[in-house]
Amino acid sequence: MATLKHFQVLIEEFESPALRGNPAGDPSVREVAVIAPRWAASAPAGAGRCPVVLVLAGFTSSGPMLLNRRAWLPSLPETLDRLREEGRIGDLIAVLPDALTIYGGSQYLNSTATGRYRDMLTDDLIPWIDRRFPTLAAAGHRAVAGKSSGGYGALRLAMERPDLVSAVACHSGDMYFEYCYRHDFPKLLAQIDRHGSIEKFMEAFLAAPKKTSEQILAVDLVAMAAAYSPNPAKPWRVDLPFDERTGEIDPAVWARWLEHDPVRLVEQCAEALRGMRLVFLDCGSRDQFHLHWGLRILRERLQRLNVPHVAEEFDDDHMDTGYRYQVSLPKVWNAIRPE
Repeated sequence: MATLKHFQVLIEEFESPALRGNPAGDPSVREVAVIAPRWAASAPAGAGRCPVVLVLAGFTSSGPMLLNRRAWLPSLPETLDRLREEGRIGDLIAVLPDALTIYGGSQYLNSTATGRYRDMLTDDLIPWIDRRFPTLAAAGHRAVAGKSSGGYGALRLAMERPDLVSAVACHSGDMYFEYCYRHDFPKLLAQIDRHGSIEKFMEAFLAAPKKTSEQILAVDLVAMAAAYSPNPAKPWRVDLPFDERTGEIDPAVWARWLEHDPVRLVEQCAEALRGMRLVFLDCGSRDQFHLHWGLRILRERLQRLNVPHVAEEFDDDHMDTGYRYQVSLPKVWNAIRPE
């Protein structure tokens, strides 16, 4: 990582009571990456207070992975440092939590299959950050952002907990489930058919030294079932949205998934979104998971509900779009900056 001028990266150990004894057996002690102004980690009383941005990683990723630098692509700390150098943001604290599970992700929801990952954020992590760092500990100075599954988690948090956050940036977030998930159902069906059951497929997947793209797309659907249709009595604690033998859609289970779709939640959560100082949404116009169509649908519904928002499409697909934080974070800063 290049030398940072304005920020420093801290890796903190954090224990979440909400994750103790979770049904998936995943750890309750996690590494949390914190990107903070250089003065903040050892700030004396009265030295200043910073707004906070929770940055949620996508499926198969954890927050600390957002620190990684790749060829020709700046890391998130480098992006923040450059924005600060250019005067486009001020001093803030970015918190990168780890919500990785044995399924590959949690969607940042509470689930009887994975555990209480929403509570991990809201009940455990946010108060811990406010105790540990010199934050402006109020919703008006706290935002949430994320990409893909992280964008989904960010949007859900803003929809349901306006008492905790007042700005949201959702990059290529999961929405309009008919397009972003349903067309991949046959990929999981093929793996179940090949191995004989979901249990044997998951056993083979976890044992494989290298996971294929076909396997990962299939496991993604198991992870979504763990988030949207958990059932502790079933194998891998999930109800699948289709018949494992014939592939026929199960209307009752599919309806449970749709209850979690942001395009359907937006009407009942419109008041919370109207109260946001910023609702920023974007997606590449060539998204492989068809999320740009979900963005267009959500944008129309927000307009109809008179919810102020910024919605942008850009010429790209779903991958390697972390550079879009250069667009959203200055807007987030202006929404939550100190008065």
